[in-house]
Formats: sequence, structure tokens, C-alpha cells
Amino acid sequence: MTLDDASLTTLARRMLSDYDRTEPGTAFAEGLRLTPPEGWRVQAAVAALREARGERVVGYKIGCIDLGNRQRMGLDHPACGRIWSSELYETGALLPRAKYANPAMEAEFAITLAGDFPSDEAVKDAGISLIEAIYPVIEIHNLVLHGDAPHGAQLLANNAINAGVVRGAAVAPPQIGQPTDLKLIFDGETVDEWDGLRWPADMLQGIDWLADQLAAQGLSLKQGDLILTGAFGPPLPIGPEGRVDVTSSAYGDVSATFA
Repeated sequence: MTLDDASLTTLARRMLSDYDRTEPGTAFAEGLRLTPPEGWRVQAAVAALREARGERVVGYKIGCIDLGNRQRMGLDHPACGRIWSSELYETGALLPRAKYANPAMEAEFAITLAGDFPSDEAVKDAGISLIEAIYPVIEIHNLVLHGDAPHGAQLLANNAINAGVVRGAAVAPPQIGQPTDLKLIFDGETVDEWDGLRWPADMLQGIDWLADQLAAQGLSLKQGDLILTGAFGPPLPIGPEGRVDVTSSAYGDVSATFA
């Protein structure tokens, strides 16, 4: 399809309706194919519709920070999506499983900003001093991608398949080089884990890219924004009991139950 303004509006309305009905991306199931730049446009158009009905962006997620993941998606850059106030939860949340399509989880870290993030290349290195806190988080996904690979444009159009965030308690930024582990646990069983992750190298590798990408869309990182800094493994569908825990020896724990 040719994504002119009229077709973009029509597609964005359909995408949002599908999302609200927990049937994301039905147009892609019917053969829709987009380019990555068109995927960005669709994400922005859906976001405008959500803001028009009163929803509020409270931050952003970074995805596909791993080169292998980008290649599988057919992207030459990471991905990002918006975090919505209506989909931000605190640890211990009880969430309806039926609200999600093939709900899948990632363990990762998030940060909040104490000030606006600089956009000038010469001062970006000062960005780390603007980090107010770090959190362990569970990122929720609607793990639905239709049609043949690669799915990069579809991923972007679907808000990087983000469907919500469960956040643990805030922790002050650690000393440079401090190591930690990170575990994703389903129903009491560790399903993915990482050791020797170090601050900030392993956590903030995509933040400059995010700032540049937002600038290209006329946006910027602002004081108070929550930023999911990127997962170290793929999203995994939840277990039968629906209990999800993420633990970090340095940054604490976060949990949620899907029932």
C-alpha cells in the first residue's frame, strides 16, 4: 500500500482498535508490508490517537540493542516504543492475562531522568549525570508478529510490541563499573539469567541512539521520563501459573502475577 496521509490515518485507527481488542496487527496478518520508516510513522500516528483520547507518554523503551536481534528483524538500528501512563504498574501488580495477546516477558533495567537529556553531541556524555534512579523492571509484550520474516517494520508499527511495564523500587545510580546479575523467573523457575552486567556500559548502550531517534521525530527525553534501557534476551511467554519475578543482586526485585 502507499502510505499517504489518508491511508496512514486509516491504518493507525485500525491498529489502535486492534490493540484495544487484544488482536494486534491484523492488517499484517492480511498481507500488509511496510518499510521501517513507514513503521515509525504508524507508531507515531497511533500515539497521537492515544494522546488525543487522554493517554499520556511517560517514557520510552529501547529494543533490539543486540546486533543479532536487529539482523533477524531486518533492521540496521535498534527499535524504540512509547511507555504509557495507563500501562505502568508497580511491583506486586495483579494483571488480567486476557488483556494481552500471547503475553511474553523480558527482564531488564530502567532509569528515570532528573533533567532534560541533552541533544547536542558535544554534551551527551553529561547524560549519565542526569540519571536520577535505576529500577528492575518486567517488560510486558504482546508477542504477535504476522507473516514472513523479517518483522522489523511491523515491530516498529506495533510500538515495539510493548504492552506495559511493571517497575520495582528505585535505587540510586551505582558506582561506575559495579557488577550485577539479572534473572527472569516464571513460577519459581529461572528461565533466563545474566551475570557480570556492569553499570553503565551494559545498561546504557542505546540511550544516545534513542535521543537521536526522538530528535528526528521532533521529540526529546525530558525530566521524569522512564527509559527501559534494553533487554539482554528475547521476550518469553509466561508460565502456566502466571507468576513473574525479576531479580538483581544490585538493584532489587520486581514481581507481577497474570491471572
